[in-house]
Amino acid sequence: MVDEIRIKGQLSHHWTDWFGEVTITLENNGNPLLTGPVVDHAALHGLLKKGAIGESPLLSVNRVNPSR
Repeated sequence: MVDEIRIKGQLSHHWTDWFGEVTITLENNGNPLLTGPVVDHAALHGLLKKGAIGESPLLSVNRVNPSR
């Protein structure tokens, strides 16, 4: 399982190393989509507080099965 985290605003690609296994892509509307494994709620909370995500409005967090 992986999580998809959508935030509003801009997030520079220089944050990629900061987030480890999380991939940052820009959606058509320009908002960043962060995709990657998050082991539990504590890890998700920590990720959401990291760097620029903590300063950006959170749009959604969804757990998805990548094999679908």
